[in-house]
Amino acid sequence: MIKPMIKFFKSLFLSACLLLAGAVYAADNTIIAGRIWPAQDYTRITLEASKPITYKMTLLQNPERVVVDIESVDLNQVLKSLNDKILASDPYIMQLRVAQFKPGVVRLVVDLKTEIKPTIFALLPAGDYKHRLVLDIYPVNDPLMTLLAQRDNTFSPTAEVQAFNQLPPAQQSTNPTLDPVPEAAAIIVTEDSKPLETSPQIMPTESNASAQAIVVKEAPENKNVSKFIRQITIAIDPGHGGEDPGAIGATGSREKDITLSIAKKLKAKIDEEPGMRAVLTRDGDYFIPLHGRVLKARMLQADLFVSIHADAFTNPAARGSSVFALSEKGATSASARYLAKKENESDLIGGVSLNVKDPVLARTLLDLSQTATINDSLKLGKAVLGYIGEINKLHKNHVEQAGFAVLKSPDIPSILVETAFISNPEEERRLNDNAYQDKLVLSILAGIKKYFASNPALAKTKLAMQ
Repeated sequence: MIKPMIKFFKSLFLSACLLLAGAVYAADNTIIAGRIWPAQDYTRITLEASKPITYKMTLLQNPERVVVDIESVDLNQVLKSLNDKILASDPYIMQLRVAQFKPGVVRLVVDLKTEIKPTIFALLPAGDYKHRLVLDIYPVNDPLMTLLAQRDNTFSPTAEVQAFNQLPPAQQSTNPTLDPVPEAAAIIVTEDSKPLETSPQIMPTESNASAQAIVVKEAPENKNVSKFIRQITIAIDPGHGGEDPGAIGATGSREKDITLSIAKKLKAKIDEEPGMRAVLTRDGDYFIPLHGRVLKARMLQADLFVSIHADAFTNPAARGSSVFALSEKGATSASARYLAKKENESDLIGGVSLNVKDPVLARTLLDLSQTATINDSLKLGKAVLGYIGEINKLHKNHVEQAGFAVLKSPDIPSILVETAFISNPEEERRLNDNAYQDKLVLSILAGIKKYFASNPALAKTKLAMQ
């Protein structure tokens, strides 16, 4: 009788201590927003707070899950509702579970469908956002590496696109309780640690030198080689996305939505053209760093890169369409310098881990000797600008140049099209009009076709066996 009573009083005492600790403790930070951005390349979880977020991440296996302990916060409705934002179609995340692990510490458990490589990092306030904690869920098999392997091993007009659309196999399981973290956890990342590598290093492939005829190599032991006419590949880059909405119009229109709509229409029109196909750097509302857009185009061995924007200016009366190419030196005008600075700051708003170092990427984005590519970009820009000028007033009647980071592919002619100023009420209305979007798309396509009429695409070596 005495032993059960002792156990009872011990339990009562411990409960009282926990209640007292909870009553004494007051969290000094609050999670004010939570967002989920699913994509085929990766899924991003973002928590926003009024102060810097202190955290610890643990990666667990069997079953696969990520545990994040968030300190100095209490469980609130923002955190409780995170799981409601997870889509059933999310390629990586099965569900999110949150609970008050102990006073002042909230535990977030991400149950996974497959093995992943996470990276976690904090972001300082930028744009309209306060302090953010970003958890990126990347697949173990990097989509760009899959893309490269398929391109090298098979010759199919749609192989590269299919590579992006492949999802990892689902390993369904459920566990309604929060997982304890073992003392010897596999991987632990704290706010003072370097994030995990997000992807293996990728060596970009260089486009072949100029040649007008298609080159077909013979297989060493088989003379029966089928010849293919290479398709022209055009990378279309819808500006902004996810955490980065881009410019906001007077009535609340978001640049990221308008650019995606126009880009999808342009892709559809290009795909209808014989011998041409288009690929999108993003096909949904998620963030891609500027360097990621460049690398995607290069992995696809794109012949052209067209970035679509609808920017704003300090003066709401500013109007008209513009086309930009890269400048190795200074910007050609004050407005070009202003717009380039704004676009290059997209990574700060969208959120990039500056601790992830990639020497190949750094080499790719260096201002290399790009004279020939820039000259081709200017020719492309002039052709596109000429046709856009037939449907809209031009902000400048010549192609402008500035140091846009997204145009820095050393071997792909690249332009940035400012379709119109979303900060101008009249142009904002037109940008949201389907008929005007269709006219823009046809104008850009006409300019691309005119460019190729006098600048045939470079031949690239392909090999396929019958």
